[in-house]
Amino acid sequence: MPELPEVEVVRAGLARHVVGARISRVEVLHPRPVRRDPRGPAGFAAALTGRQVMAARRRGKYFWLPLDSGDALLGHLGMSGQMLVQPGGAPPERHLRVRFGLAGANEAASELRFVDQRMFGGLSVSSGGAEVPVEIAHIARDPLDPDFDIDDFVRRVRRRRSAIKRLLLDQSLVSGVGNIYADEALWRARLHGERRGDRLRGPQLRELVAHVRDVMVEALVQGGTSFDALYVNVNGQSGYFDRSLHAYGREGEPCGRCGAPIRRVAFTNRSSYFCPRCQRAPRP
Repeated sequence: MPELPEVEVVRAGLARHVVGARISRVEVLHPRPVRRDPRGPAGFAAALTGRQVMAARRRGKYFWLPLDSGDALLGHLGMSGQMLVQPGGAPPERHLRVRFGLAGANEAASELRFVDQRMFGGLSVSSGGAEVPVEIAHIARDPLDPDFDIDDFVRRVRRRRSAIKRLLLDQSLVSGVGNIYADEALWRARLHGERRGDRLRGPQLRELVAHVRDVMVEALVQGGTSFDALYVNVNGQSGYFDRSLHAYGREGEPCGRCGAPIRRVAFTNRSSYFCPRCQRAPRP
């Protein structure tokens, strides 16, 4: 699933190519991507047609396009969603779900397309959501947000008995951190993902957040992490941060610090990757 750096790359692309354009038409080619909009496909299209895109914003893994009506086009990429800018004559993608005509955009970006193979992502119109959509107002700020309150994060984590990796993935505590970057930050901090929040000291948690920031910024520079063709930016290009990963997806490979083989264990319906020597498991 795209995480904060990937969604930020998409948001930045939308800011470059779509902001200032007017939505001239909307075609919903499959109803599932707009299932969360109570207006239905026809009402979704009507609420957007003729509206001008004023900005491109993000909170955690959600992005939204504020409109001149005061509403917003709210989106989540899910597992395989893509927001692509295309010239109008470009052939339709195989999994094209929603198409937006853009008036006033440059010729190379006369359409915005939502492509989603697995259709876990989605789009909706947030009424009055130009500033912050009410649907995502409960989501915590992310570590790259200037208003992220690290003191509050540390206090709340130290009151929890849950494992630190689960807390990093808790969107009510901190947003935008997914499985890949959680494993990478924990590797850098030399912390095992099963260490309990209430057993960690404040300096350890501050160092961990610093590593989360660093790994995300490095991923942004390289366009995000792509393990297949499902994640691309708005121009259809893949990111290359997967080549810089030290833990995630490296099962059996030597740790870049100590040489011990990276280990993989089951984590909910996913996997966790860690070094058994550098990241000592907590005692039972």
